[in-house]
Amino acid sequence: MSRMLYPNIAVYQQEWLDVGDGHQLYLEQSGNPNGIAVVYLHGGPGSGSCKDHRRYFDPEKYRIILFDQRGCGRSKPSPSIKDNTSSHLVADLEVIRKHLSISRWLVSGGSWGSTLALLYGIQYPETVLGFILRGIFLGTTAEYNWLYGQDGVAGFFPEYYREFTAQLDEPKTNDVLQGYYDVLTGANEIAATAANKAWCLWELRLSSIEHRSIDSQHIEDPHQALCKAKISSHYFINKCFIDDDFILASIDKIKSIPAIILHGRYDMVCPMRSADMLVQQWPNARLQILPRAGHSGFESQTIDGFCQATDTMANFIAEQSIE
Repeated sequence: MSRMLYPNIAVYQQEWLDVGDGHQLYLEQSGNPNGIAVVYLHGGPGSGSCKDHRRYFDPEKYRIILFDQRGCGRSKPSPSIKDNTSSHLVADLEVIRKHLSISRWLVSGGSWGSTLALLYGIQYPETVLGFILRGIFLGTTAEYNWLYGQDGVAGFFPEYYREFTAQLDEPKTNDVLQGYYDVLTGANEIAATAANKAWCLWELRLSSIEHRSIDSQHIEDPHQALCKAKISSHYFINKCFIDDDFILASIDKIKSIPAIILHGRYDMVCPMRSADMLVQQWPNARLQILPRAGHSGFESQTIDGFCQATDTMANFIAEQSIE
């Protein structure tokens, strides 16, 4: 029988944490204050956290920490790409850890959240108990080309890709990201609004194999859409501010840390090749392929796998602490 998300729980602490550069992060805690500290990193970049992210974790076992990355969601200002790079986000995570007086924590996340988790672990491996990651994205040129070029996933969804590129005046194969960035950061607010909806609709249509027909009506939060499109395009036009092979080339720094990695067989946003390459170089990582799942973190098989992974990791960490 498939696992469901844990029941809805309320937060016991909520705050806005000043991390410098004029940014304040929305930060919340729920679950057991004396439990295993776990931080969940949302995707995007720029998507923001949601209450269902708390529900991956047993609230009796975990001290659950969610936050909105700088420039998005409930963080202030939002949306903002000023002083917003991968290095800033890694530094913000360490500020949060120290602010909450946590010595070591479990780091988890999905999609872009997996990228940020890996970047953080590579820089601060001594603070990480383990990883639970979903939908691996390594920030490589091949992945950008797959998602935004005409020779990648566009071949599976040609009608959606035409609709996606129709927002641009001159949609050239290699200029889709630059074209969107120019519109999203330009002075024409009407064009920017249309572009951020199209950006989010493109990824939403690719994300789940459980959804039926999806149109712009499914984008319910215009602020979230604006944050995600503007910040994602900012990151992707800048190659996520990392070298193409940085994560795989740096994997030795975290190879001794245990990790559970989940990836949908039919993930059309982040191809499974990235997850496979990662675990081939990471002896302590276990890849669980979800045979009937896509990219979304809330498909039934993904929920089942993620909740089982958090239980497994909680038991493993408890056993390690006894030894």
